[in-house]
Amino acid sequence: MIELEGLTKRYGEKVAVNDLTCTVRPGIVTGFLGPNGAGKSTTMRMMLGLDRPSAGDVRIDGQHYDRLKDPLKYIGALLDAKAMHGGRSAFNHLLCLAQSNGIPRSRVHEVLDTVGLTAVAKKKAKGFSLGMGQRLGIAGALLGDPRILMFDEPVNGLDPEGIHWIRNLMKSLAAQGRTVFVSSHLMSEMALTADHLVVIGQGRLLADTSMADFIAQNSRAYVRVRTPQRERLLDVLHGAGITVVESGSGALEVDGGKPERIGELAAQHQIVLHELSPQQASLEEAFMQLTAESVEYHAHTQAPAEQPWGDDWTRS
Repeated sequence: MIELEGLTKRYGEKVAVNDLTCTVRPGIVTGFLGPNGAGKSTTMRMMLGLDRPSAGDVRIDGQHYDRLKDPLKYIGALLDAKAMHGGRSAFNHLLCLAQSNGIPRSRVHEVLDTVGLTAVAKKKAKGFSLGMGQRLGIAGALLGDPRILMFDEPVNGLDPEGIHWIRNLMKSLAAQGRTVFVSSHLMSEMALTADHLVVIGQGRLLADTSMADFIAQNSRAYVRVRTPQRERLLDVLHGAGITVVESGSGALEVDGGKPERIGELAAQHQIVLHELSPQQASLEEAFMQLTAESVEYHAHTQAPAEQPWGDDWTRS
């Protein structure tokens, strides 16, 4: 379990993390979301004792990180896949970590096999691709067989098979009763992996809730209906007190109505339906809705206007 209480980090006048309080519980995969600059990396660094909080507290299984004996046996983390000595082989990189934490040599072989790097165990890490580096970083996180695991952008550089593998790995670790905390900007993957979400914006907590509740609370749910008897269905639904919005695609969007009820009304009035489907926003849409006011860096899709070259301008 990871417990944050009033966690705050200031860099001069800049407040990177602002009074953050939440608990990351075992047995589930908890996703950690926020726009760029929200304070996610700073929060994770404070969890691991890499940055000292300006105020507040963070505990790992009830203890401060710097009080943990052999910390890799308590918490394993992947924050930066490139944080390794490129001149060492994959095996020796892990062996150094193992020896510094009282972990047996045999465990190095086990985690290399788990992440699929046994065949390249003797190769130097500097020659690894981004995906291979990610796998080696994950092996380091697993090395101490810890009860808590933290992953920052774990699917970076992985191919589809690797993404599927890490998704199932995180789920299986949580199913074993471990605490799994993962930060990612890849919303489609997070939607398939996380059970619970902690969302921050500009250093503040915006949400701490289940995946299903987060989407329901931050998006519009409706039933999409298509029929060749459009006007007749509109009359029936309005007569039943059901709110209908006409979409530009020709479909009807029914708010606050269950598909079963709509189907029954259509059947009673002998109205043919070509589509009757409940619609729910994606995690990405719900996230964008919640964090719209917390985005620090805004990009623009419109191309810049042509530069009006005058007499005082020269082209290079």
